[in-house]
Amino acid sequence: MPREKEGKQKTKGTPLPIVPILQKFLKTYQKHCAQTQTSVCPAIKQDLKTSINNEQILRKFMLVRPDDSPPSILPISLEPLLMTIRDECYLLGKEICIWGLQLSNPEIARLASLLELKGCATCPFTTLELIDCRMDLWSLQRLGRALPCSYLHSLVLDYCRFRNEEIESIFSGLENNQRLQVLSLRYCGLGPQNGPRLGSIICQSSICELHLDGNYLQCSGALALLRPIAEYAEMQGKDQPDTRNSPQQLQAQQRASSTSNRITKPSGAETGKTASGKERRKKGIKKIKDSAGPWLVKLYLADNGIDGKGKEGENGLLEFTQILTW
Repeated sequence: MPREKEGKQKTKGTPLPIVPILQKFLKTYQKHCAQTQTSVCPAIKQDLKTSINNEQILRKFMLVRPDDSPPSILPISLEPLLMTIRDECYLLGKEICIWGLQLSNPEIARLASLLELKGCATCPFTTLELIDCRMDLWSLQRLGRALPCSYLHSLVLDYCRFRNEEIESIFSGLENNQRLQVLSLRYCGLGPQNGPRLGSIICQSSICELHLDGNYLQCSGALALLRPIAEYAEMQGKDQPDTRNSPQQLQAQQRASSTSNRITKPSGAETGKTASGKERRKKGIKKIKDSAGPWLVKLYLADNGIDGKGKEGENGLLEFTQILTW
């Protein structure tokens, strides 16, 4: 019996046979590309072969059309990759990066369905990058509906030019999102009118890193974004009690605490058990997570026309400077 147990313990620690898994993944991907009459993405094929040769897990899928590909070649599509991930139940990937593709409604619908997976087949991907991709309003609305259900920690939509109605579809999926931590909307055509909405989203979500370089928020949009955060910080400062004590007060507190320690019994003697350090730490973590308020730590606003030349003039620039040092 002891030998059997030892054998079971050994099999538990055996490494995952990643090479046959990736080889099968590549074959299935090529099959789906042939069935859908699309091209195999050279980047994905190369990454799979490299991972097979190095016997490493492939975490990041890069779907990009080569710059030197002739127009006559079959297009690269997202659908065969998503079909392969589904068919092979590949739960080891963490990032999907798509660059410079025209994404159709069926592709976005399949991607959204993958992001919404729950239970045993929970979507493993925590990072989604759609850079310089073209999507219509329906696709953006479908993607926006999937965001609250997803497990994404990072969403990158750089160089995707949005109209107001289109970006609103994404914003609606970010409201009260307690998982997303990094949001990048660089060079997306955002203007001053998007500032208040961004400020509201930041205050209601767990986003702690926001990239907005290359838009045109100007002073008014940047102020609308920062004002709720500054007001919250000011409120937090007012709510904090003044903990500074004079030397006489500190001595009195020390004498009182030493006296109470001699008189009172330990809490463990009354209850028979005390809360462990781990339990206390867990309670502290829960309080931090449950507390409301913006979590923004990093904000990138380069090249946004914050120069005093907009409608607000120098006054807007002055107010923006003041709010940064609030």
